[in-house]
Amino acid sequence: MGKKSSFSFTKIALATVGAITLAAMTASAADATTLKEIQKRGYIRIAVANEIPYGYMDPSGDAKGAGPDVAKAVMNELGIKPENIQWVVTNFSSLIPGLQANRFDMTASEMAIRPERCQKVAYTEPNTSYGEGLLVVKGDPKGLHTYSDFKKEGLKVAVMAGADQLNMMQKLGVPESNIVTIASNADAISTVSTGRADAYAATGLTASELAKKSDKVALAPDFTDPVIDGKEARSWGGFNFNKDSKDLRDKFNDALVKFKKTDEWKKILEGYGFTPADIKGSFEKTTKELCSDK
Repeated sequence: MGKKSSFSFTKIALATVGAITLAAMTASAADATTLKEIQKRGYIRIAVANEIPYGYMDPSGDAKGAGPDVAKAVMNELGIKPENIQWVVTNFSSLIPGLQANRFDMTASEMAIRPERCQKVAYTEPNTSYGEGLLVVKGDPKGLHTYSDFKKEGLKVAVMAGADQLNMMQKLGVPESNIVTIASNADAISTVSTGRADAYAATGLTASELAKKSDKVALAPDFTDPVIDGKEARSWGGFNFNKDSKDLRDKFNDALVKFKKTDEWKKILEGYGFTPADIKGSFEKTTKELCSDK
């Protein structure tokens, strides 16, 4: 009787483990999105974070920016026409969780390629390269010129939730009490102009675009890029996918690498303010190097 019960319990346990394993495998398979599946369903869901000039929706509801415009061209090569792209707008900090939860198939926000992000999502090769900037009150009354200035007592800098600038500030030794977190770039102008923060730290292109929107703010004059771990801060932005969707990522990546050799790709970036140095810089690092932080 004892032996039979033990045997039965073992069979049940093994069956349970098998069912859990099968469920996990099925879930993983369900998470994987392939190019063939995208072509069969006839559309793809692409997320942006409303950050000019990287990826945003214009007033008429059209997706614009270096990410969306390149994504449209690449997806067209893969058989998905621009009108069959479903654009999803979300906060920057929700891009990676959204991919992991399969709320969309990829992002086109030029999210900087970082080792800690590479552990969570699958990146393409870099599409863009860009430096840093600082949005300040017009006239720069406090004389702010670099991120390290915010190590001083009484100065506050705003950063967007989930953005790279928070990590930069921490590495530079800026006290947490001097950092103000905002949900999106849309809050930056009011945050600075009302004095909630003395400046907003963002990429140079983002800060430049924000400065154009209000006469109360401006780019910090004579700004110098921060030096992090002995190197001048420069970011490389790419498209990213759910880690299980490597087939889709690989097909998109192959087409992207080819597209970057065309004048059309160069014109897209130039049209959004990327400099010749930015464009040349996008070829200087590979995703493998960026993900390994070498």
